[in-house]
Amino acid sequence: MQQTLDWIDWTVLIVTLATIVGYGTWKTRGSKNVQDYVRGGNSSKWWTIGLSVMATQASAITFLSTTGQAFSDGMGFVQFYFGLPIAMVIICLVFIPLYHRLKVYTAYEFLENRFDLKTRTLTAILFLIQRGLAAGITIFAPAIILSVVLGWNIITLNIIIGVLVIIYTVSGGTKAVTVTQKQQMFVIFAGMIAALVIIINLIPDKVSFTDAIDIAGATGKMQVLDFSFDLNNRYTVWTGFIGGTFLMLSYFGTDQSQVQRYLSGKSMKEMQMGLLFNGLLKVPMQFFILLVGVMVFVFYQFNPSPLNFIDASTQKVLASEYGNAYKTLQDKQAELFDTKQRLSLAYTESKNPDLKSELFAIDSLEKTYRSESKFLIKKAIDPEYRDEYIKLQKEVEDLKSNPESEIYKEKSAQLNTLYKDAAKDTETNDRDYMFITFILNHLPKGLIGLLLAVILSAAMSSTASEINALATITSIDLYGRNLKDDKGEQHMVNMTKWFTFGWGIVAIIIACFANLAENLIQLVNIIGSIFYGNVLGIFLLAFFFKHIRGHAVFIGALITQVFIIVLYFLDNFEIINLPYLWLNLIGCVIVMVIAHILQPIIPKKVKA
Repeated sequence: MQQTLDWIDWTVLIVTLATIVGYGTWKTRGSKNVQDYVRGGNSSKWWTIGLSVMATQASAITFLSTTGQAFSDGMGFVQFYFGLPIAMVIICLVFIPLYHRLKVYTAYEFLENRFDLKTRTLTAILFLIQRGLAAGITIFAPAIILSVVLGWNIITLNIIIGVLVIIYTVSGGTKAVTVTQKQQMFVIFAGMIAALVIIINLIPDKVSFTDAIDIAGATGKMQVLDFSFDLNNRYTVWTGFIGGTFLMLSYFGTDQSQVQRYLSGKSMKEMQMGLLFNGLLKVPMQFFILLVGVMVFVFYQFNPSPLNFIDASTQKVLASEYGNAYKTLQDKQAELFDTKQRLSLAYTESKNPDLKSELFAIDSLEKTYRSESKFLIKKAIDPEYRDEYIKLQKEVEDLKSNPESEIYKEKSAQLNTLYKDAAKDTETNDRDYMFITFILNHLPKGLIGLLLAVILSAAMSSTASEINALATITSIDLYGRNLKDDKGEQHMVNMTKWFTFGWGIVAIIIACFANLAENLIQLVNIIGSIFYGNVLGIFLLAFFFKHIRGHAVFIGALITQVFIIVLYFLDNFEIINLPYLWLNLIGCVIVMVIAHILQPIIPKKVKA
C-alpha cells in the first residue's frame, strides 16, 4: 500500500532540501582557481571539518540500515566503530602533518613523490572503482524510500536525487559540499532526536524508558560487547578494534572523499581538531542511531508489526500459490503478538527472570516466522529459485535413507544454502524498509517530512562528497598529471566541473543497477573492505619503509588485490569463513609482506 504524504510533510521536505541546495549553490559560486574549487580555499574551521567528515560517512544508508540492523540484531553493530577513535589519533599524528607539509591536493600525489607514477595511478584507480560503486549505492538507498512513499519508478528517483546533488557540487566544488554539510548535519541531528522522543512517547505510559531498555535487554538487543573469537560473528570487540581500525585508517587516511574534507582546513591544527572531534562524536552518534532502532523494536512489542516490511512483496506472495501458507504465518505471528504484549507488560512490573527467558524465546520464534516468510516470498517471485529448491528437496528426500553418505550431506547443505539465500534477495530482505515503514505509519504529520529530509540530506551529503572526490582524483591524478602543457587554472577548474558532472551520471547509472545485500550498510562496508586494506598497506609502506621502492609496491598491490577478491568470493560461497572486516587487516599485511619479499630480488636496473 503506497503512502500519501500530507501537505505539511511535503512543505517540510521541499523547503528543507531546496534551502540546502540553493544556499550551497549561491554561497560558493564562482571558484576561479583549483585551490578554491578542490580545497575550498583552505578556509574551513575545525567544527566545520568535523561535521563535514561525519556527514560524508553518514549516508542515508546509515539511518535506514543501522536502525534495521538494531531492530533485527541489537546494539552489537556499534562495535564496528570501536577502531575509529584510534584511527583518528594515528591520522592526526602521521597522515595530516605529511599532507599539510607537501601541500597536496589529493592523497595519491604523495605516492608519486615517494614511489612512482604507476603506483600513484594504480592506487587512484582502486579508489575510483570502490568509491564509484559506493556513490551509486548512496543514491539507490533513498530512491528505495521514495519509491515506497510515492510509488514512483525507482530509476526516475535515482535520476532526480543524483541531479540535485550534481547541481550544487558542480557549482561550488569542495566548498559547496562542506557548506551544505553543516546544514545537513543540523537537520540530521534534529530529526533523529525528535524521532527518538516521539518513539518513546508512543510506547504505553506504564512502560518507562528504563522499562523499554529492560525489555530490549531481555531479548538480547542491548548486548553491546562481544569478546568472543568466533568467526561466525561479524561484529565483536576484536573485529572492531583490529579490523575496524585498519578500515578506518584507510578510509579516513587515504580515501579522497574524506581526505578532501580535512585538506580544506585553515591550518594543520584545524584539520587535526576536526578529525578528533569526529573521533569523539562518531561512536556515540552510531550508538544513538542504533538505540532508535532498538526503541522501534520495543514499540512493536506493544503494537502489531508486519511479517515482512516490504508491502509489495507481501502482496505478491499472497496472490501466489503460497498465499495460504503465508496467511498461516501471519496468523501465527498475530497469536504470538498477544503473548508478547502480555509478557512484556508483566516483565516491566516484576522483572521475573523466567519471563525474560520467555521473551527471548518468543523473539527467536518471531525471527523464525520472518525467515520462513522470506522463503515463501522468494519462491513466489522467482520461478527459477522455486524449481531449483523443489528439485533439491526431492533429491534430499530420495537420499535420506542413507543420512551418513557424502552425497546426502552435500545436497542437504545446498538445500540449506538455498533457504538462506532467500533472506538476501532484494524483494525479501526488509531490514532496510523497517524504519521508513515505521516513520510513515506511526509518526505525526510534519515529523514524517522532517525524517524524510534527514534521510535525503544524508544521502546528498555523502554522495556529494564522493563525486567531488572522484572528480578531483580524475582531474588531478589522471588528467592533470598526464597533460603535456600547462593549460592554466581556469581550464583545470572547468575540467574538474565536467568530471564532477560525469561521475554524477556514473553514480546515477550504478544506482539504477544496484541490488541489496543482507543490508545496505554492510554492502558499502564490504566494498570498502575489499579495497581499503591494500591501499592502506601501500601508504604504510610509503610512510615507514624507506627502502621499499615503487616497482615492488606496484606488483605487490596487484597480487594483493586479486588475492583479497578471491578470499571474499570464497567466503561468499561459504568455502571459508572470514568476516569481511578482516579483509582490511589481511590486505594491508599481505601487500607489505609481498613488497618486502620482492624488493631484494627486483633488478637494480629497474626504475622505481
